[in-house]
Amino acid sequence: MVMPNLVKDAAYIAYESTLKKEVLSGEIPQHIAIIMDGNRRYAEEVLGESTIKGHTMGREKLKEVLEWCMDLKVKHLTLFAFSTENFKRDPEEVNYIMELMEKSFYEYADSEEVHKYRVGIKVIGDRNLFPESLLKAVEYAEEKTKDYNELTVYMAVGYGGRQDIANAVRCIAAKVRDGELDLDDIDEDLISSAISTSDIPDPDLVLRTSGEVRLSNFLLWQMAYSELYFTDVYWPGFRYIDFLRAIRTYQQRKRRYGA
Repeated sequence: MVMPNLVKDAAYIAYESTLKKEVLSGEIPQHIAIIMDGNRRYAEEVLGESTIKGHTMGREKLKEVLEWCMDLKVKHLTLFAFSTENFKRDPEEVNYIMELMEKSFYEYADSEEVHKYRVGIKVIGDRNLFPESLLKAVEYAEEKTKDYNELTVYMAVGYGGRQDIANAVRCIAAKVRDGELDLDDIDEDLISSAISTSDIPDPDLVLRTSGEVRLSNFLLWQMAYSELYFTDVYWPGFRYIDFLRAIRTYQQRKRRYGA
């Protein structure tokens, strides 16, 4: 016997409500980082559509996740949107994603909800790789939300964790060369201050969708003591209960930081 959709929906809503109450009774991670993976496979395997459709749905899912973070009062959200390696994909797909992101940044910057809830946005990554039109959209969004910090969203575009560390080392080396720093001044705190996310705490929770269990060159320095969570759900199919389950798992772990 097939369960009617009405019963399924009621059961889902009840479970989501119970799970949310449980999560809110515990410590909410203040910085969540997400590897948004599975757009293309969702389109092909679930929808039977082209990969382009998956990217469009992934964009819509991001809007939902922002709402969830505001609902739970998460302070910082870092999203792996496009890696340095992703530029090696088919040029038609890359161009489509660049155009999609450009449109998203403008919409974000002009959104009434963004300004109502004071949600800031910043972009990390190699901007030299950006098309000029995307760079203008990024600068527009950052400028329009520069004074907001109820929730700060970091979009990693053209980003690589090794590249991030290399850039920090290069900056520090230049200061040593110029006599601004001594070799003995170099420690973990100094390197952290030169990393792209230096103005926010390291991620408490890093989660990846799609079933892949790897870090893919994301926030390698920053996630030294982060809790990791992997789910089989493709990014466009990621639900609020999946998000809540990830946070509940985080709450159930004992964070000792090596002590």
